[in-house]
Amino acid sequence: MCTTCGCDGEKITLKPVHATSPETCAHAEQRVYTPTTTLRKLDVGTSLMAANRAVADDNRDKLSRRNILAINLLSSPGAGKTSLLVKTLTDWQSPAPRQVIEGDQQTAHDAERIASTGTPALQINTGKGCHLDSRMIQSALQMQPASDNSVLFIENVGNLVCPANFDLGETHKVVILSVAEGDDKPLKYPDAFYHASLMIISKTDLLNYVDFDVGRCIQYARSINAGIKIIQLSVKDGSGLSDWHHWLDHQLEALQQAESTEMTSRDG
Repeated sequence: MCTTCGCDGEKITLKPVHATSPETCAHAEQRVYTPTTTLRKLDVGTSLMAANRAVADDNRDKLSRRNILAINLLSSPGAGKTSLLVKTLTDWQSPAPRQVIEGDQQTAHDAERIASTGTPALQINTGKGCHLDSRMIQSALQMQPASDNSVLFIENVGNLVCPANFDLGETHKVVILSVAEGDDKPLKYPDAFYHASLMIISKTDLLNYVDFDVGRCIQYARSINAGIKIIQLSVKDGSGLSDWHHWLDHQLEALQQAESTEMTSRDG
């Protein structure tokens, strides 16, 4: 049971999803993973969050050594994470290989949408669990390793609370807020915005139909996290997508520069 949300440790399933018929997908290889906290007794004083951080740090180190940019996407249900991913995988011009880990309580619907683009996708169904954790990502990467010099997108379970507090070993957290949700969400769910490198205000094509003050939302977000970057976009009309692609390009360049600097330091 996690200390934040009370997840009951129900077994989760990990399943690679391919762009094939639903009947074929239903028989894809499955593997059952039981969170460590349900298998062993922790010593008194050992923090579950500390245990998660230790695995996250190991994930991050392994990903960094292989020059893999890992993006953890957070949002409420329906904010447009999957739609943005599908559009990114089809339109972003970077030559970097990509793959996706999809987190949902049930179904492989989103992973099937991702797989339809030709991108390797692995579905994690968390059952009653409301977030991914670092051990799930560790197991997913063992089952379907990411390529060197690639981009790994992790679509977390739709929830602005617990996913914000569980480090997965990602390079960056990106929080997506749709204009249909209200401009006060950074104040209501501050942890998600505090830990994020980037906030995406999505579905801006709906601004004429909803009561959403973009300036106020940005002000609220920066009152929580002064350094957060902000992009406004619409998958439907395409506005702002080039800014998102540019941000991804910049993160890849920064990762490659860091690796080059580290190699020079080791050689020197």
